[in-house]
Amino acid sequence: MQVRRLDHVNIRTTQVEAMAAWYRDILGLRTGPRPEFSFPGAWLYAGDDAVIHLVHHDGDPAVGSEANVKLEHFALKATGRGAFEARLRDAAIPHQRLALEEIGVVQFHLRDPDGNHVHVDFAAQD
Repeated sequence: MQVRRLDHVNIRTTQVEAMAAWYRDILGLRTGPRPEFSFPGAWLYAGDDAVIHLVHHDGDPAVGSEANVKLEHFALKATGRGAFEARLRDAAIPHQRLALEEIGVVQFHLRDPDGNHVHVDFAAQD
């Protein structure tokens, strides 16, 4: 057995629609097919891959991944850094930009509507 790559991230949330809209509008993912589970949710795709699964749960509004799990963040690799920076600026999305010159990566750290830490990585020459 050999692990080839991370397949997807599953996020529990009380606000599936708002979260799906954020991942579509800010990260450029698209909502796509999802099996008919017994609970509401949404799957968000990068190309042909469902990389984020949103699962509805009732209760207190989600406060971020720190509430019930030990995951600090997840990261996505992307292209089109200029367009992404403009999207963040136009939507007034708070973020931190880090240039990691020694590994040739520029990272953008931001939080989704539930407070989950997401970073998006671009090649430095992008």
